[in-house]
Amino acid sequence: MIPFYALIGSFLLFKTFGLIGISHFEGWQTSLQASVAVMFALGASAHWGAKRADLIRMVPPFFPKPAAIVTITGLLEIAGAIGLLFPATAAAASAGLALLLLAMFPANVFAARKKMTVGGRAVPGLAARALLQAVFIAAAVAAGMV
Repeated sequence: MIPFYALIGSFLLFKTFGLIGISHFEGWQTSLQASVAVMFALGASAHWGAKRADLIRMVPPFFPKPAAIVTITGLLEIAGAIGLLFPATAAAASAGLALLLLAMFPANVFAARKKMTVGGRAVPGLAARALLQAVFIAAAVAAGMV
Protein backbone atom coordinates (compact mmCIF):
# COMPACT_ATOMS: atom_id res chain seq x y z
CA MET A 1 0.00 0.00 0.00
CA ILE A 2 2.93 2.36 0.55
CA PRO A 3 3.53 2.74 -3.22
CA PHE A 4 -0.16 3.62 -3.65
CA TYR A 5 0.05 6.25 -0.92
CA ALA A 6 3.24 7.61 -2.50
CA LEU A 7 1.53 7.83 -5.90
CA ILE A 8 -1.55 9.64 -4.60
CA GLY A 9 0.26 11.83 -2.07
CA SER A 10 2.97 12.98 -4.47
CA PHE A 11 0.39 13.64 -7.22
CA LEU A 12 -1.55 15.89 -4.85
CA LEU A 13 1.68 17.61 -3.82
CA PHE A 14 2.76 18.25 -7.41
CA LYS A 15 -0.72 19.48 -8.37
CA THR A 16 -0.57 21.83 -5.38
CA PHE A 17 2.74 23.15 -6.72
CA GLY A 18 0.93 23.88 -9.98
CA LEU A 19 -1.92 25.62 -8.19
CA ILE A 20 0.46 27.93 -6.32
CA GLY A 21 2.16 28.99 -9.53
CA ILE A 22 4.92 26.55 -10.38
CA SER A 23 4.12 26.41 -14.07
CA HIS A 24 5.79 23.05 -14.72
CA PHE A 25 3.12 21.33 -12.62
CA GLU A 26 0.06 23.25 -13.86
CA GLY A 27 -1.13 20.39 -16.06
CA TRP A 28 -2.04 16.92 -14.84
CA GLN A 29 0.51 15.23 -17.10
CA THR A 30 3.73 16.47 -15.53
CA SER A 31 2.28 15.99 -12.05
CA LEU A 32 1.41 12.38 -12.93
CA GLN A 33 4.81 11.74 -14.52
CA ALA A 34 6.56 13.04 -11.43
CA SER A 35 4.33 11.08 -9.04
CA VAL A 36 4.77 7.82 -10.96
CA ALA A 37 8.51 8.48 -10.91
CA VAL A 38 8.36 8.98 -7.13
CA MET A 39 6.40 5.74 -6.72
CA PHE A 40 8.91 3.71 -8.74
CA ALA A 41 11.93 5.34 -7.09
CA LEU A 42 10.48 4.49 -3.69
CA GLY A 43 9.74 0.95 -4.82
CA ALA A 44 13.23 0.56 -6.22
CA SER A 45 14.78 1.59 -2.92
CA ALA A 46 13.37 -1.59 -1.34
CA HIS A 47 15.42 -3.68 -3.75
CA TRP A 48 18.59 -2.86 -1.80
CA GLY A 49 17.33 -1.99 1.66
CA ALA A 50 16.06 -3.93 4.62
CA LYS A 51 13.21 -5.38 2.53
CA ARG A 52 15.51 -6.98 -0.05
CA ALA A 53 15.36 -10.44 1.54
CA ASP A 54 11.56 -10.28 1.56
CA LEU A 55 11.51 -9.33 -2.13
CA ILE A 56 13.86 -12.20 -2.97
CA ARG A 57 11.52 -14.62 -1.16
CA MET A 58 8.62 -13.30 -3.23
CA VAL A 59 10.19 -14.50 -6.49
CA PRO A 60 8.44 -17.77 -7.41
CA PRO A 61 10.77 -20.77 -7.11
CA PHE A 62 10.57 -21.65 -10.80
CA PHE A 63 12.51 -18.46 -11.65
CA PRO A 64 16.30 -18.82 -11.47
CA LYS A 65 18.53 -16.44 -9.51
CA PRO A 66 15.91 -14.51 -7.54
CA ALA A 67 18.50 -12.11 -6.08
CA ALA A 68 19.58 -11.12 -9.59
CA ILE A 69 15.95 -10.67 -10.62
CA VAL A 70 15.35 -8.34 -7.68
CA THR A 71 18.45 -6.33 -8.56
CA ILE A 72 17.55 -6.09 -12.24
CA THR A 73 13.94 -5.09 -11.59
CA GLY A 74 15.14 -2.42 -9.16
CA LEU A 75 17.49 -1.00 -11.77
CA LEU A 76 14.69 -1.05 -14.36
CA GLU A 77 12.41 0.80 -11.94
CA ILE A 78 15.05 3.50 -11.48
CA ALA A 79 15.65 3.79 -15.23
CA GLY A 80 11.92 4.01 -15.90
CA ALA A 81 11.40 6.61 -13.18
CA ILE A 82 14.14 8.78 -14.65
CA GLY A 83 12.88 8.21 -18.19
CA LEU A 84 9.42 9.50 -17.27
CA LEU A 85 10.87 12.89 -16.40
CA PHE A 86 12.08 13.69 -19.93
CA PRO A 87 9.67 14.28 -22.82
CA ALA A 88 11.89 12.44 -25.30
CA THR A 89 11.84 9.23 -23.23
CA ALA A 90 8.55 9.45 -21.33
CA ALA A 91 6.52 7.28 -23.72
CA ALA A 92 9.14 4.53 -23.86
CA ALA A 93 9.65 4.64 -20.10
CA SER A 94 5.91 4.46 -19.58
CA ALA A 95 5.57 1.38 -21.77
CA GLY A 96 8.59 -0.25 -20.15
CA LEU A 97 7.26 0.34 -16.65
CA ALA A 98 3.83 -1.06 -17.56
CA LEU A 99 5.50 -4.18 -18.98
CA LEU A 100 7.71 -4.43 -15.89
CA LEU A 101 4.63 -4.35 -13.65
CA LEU A 102 3.10 -7.17 -15.69
CA ALA A 103 6.33 -9.17 -15.52
CA MET A 104 6.55 -8.75 -11.73
CA PHE A 105 2.93 -9.73 -11.12
CA PRO A 106 3.67 -13.46 -10.68
CA ALA A 107 5.79 -12.56 -7.64
CA ASN A 108 2.84 -10.67 -6.19
CA VAL A 109 0.53 -13.63 -6.82
CA PHE A 110 3.04 -15.99 -5.20
CA ALA A 111 3.44 -13.70 -2.18
CA ALA A 112 -0.31 -13.30 -1.75
CA ARG A 113 -0.95 -17.04 -1.97
CA LYS A 114 1.83 -17.79 0.52
CA LYS A 115 0.65 -14.96 2.82
CA MET A 116 4.13 -13.45 2.91
CA THR A 117 5.23 -10.24 4.57
CA VAL A 118 7.39 -7.40 3.30
CA GLY A 119 9.04 -5.32 5.96
CA GLY A 120 6.96 -7.05 8.60
CA ARG A 121 3.67 -6.12 6.90
CA ALA A 122 1.40 -8.65 5.24
CA VAL A 123 1.21 -8.30 1.49
CA PRO A 124 -2.25 -7.41 0.20
CA GLY A 125 -4.51 -10.29 -0.77
CA LEU A 126 -4.67 -11.33 -4.39
CA ALA A 127 -7.80 -9.32 -5.29
CA ALA A 128 -6.46 -6.16 -3.66
CA ARG A 129 -3.04 -6.69 -5.23
CA ALA A 130 -4.56 -7.16 -8.68
CA LEU A 131 -6.55 -3.95 -8.28
CA LEU A 132 -3.46 -2.05 -7.11
CA GLN A 133 -1.48 -3.46 -10.03
CA ALA A 134 -4.18 -2.26 -12.44
CA VAL A 135 -4.04 1.23 -10.91
CA PHE A 136 -0.23 1.28 -11.16
CA ILE A 137 -0.29 0.12 -14.79
CA ALA A 138 -2.95 2.70 -15.68
CA ALA A 139 -0.90 5.44 -13.99
CA ALA A 140 2.28 4.36 -15.77
CA VAL A 141 0.54 4.28 -19.15
CA ALA A 142 -1.19 7.63 -18.61
CA ALA A 143 2.11 9.19 -17.53
CA GLY A 144 3.57 8.36 -20.93
CA MET A 145 0.81 9.98 -22.96
CA VAL A 146 2.58 13.04 -24.30
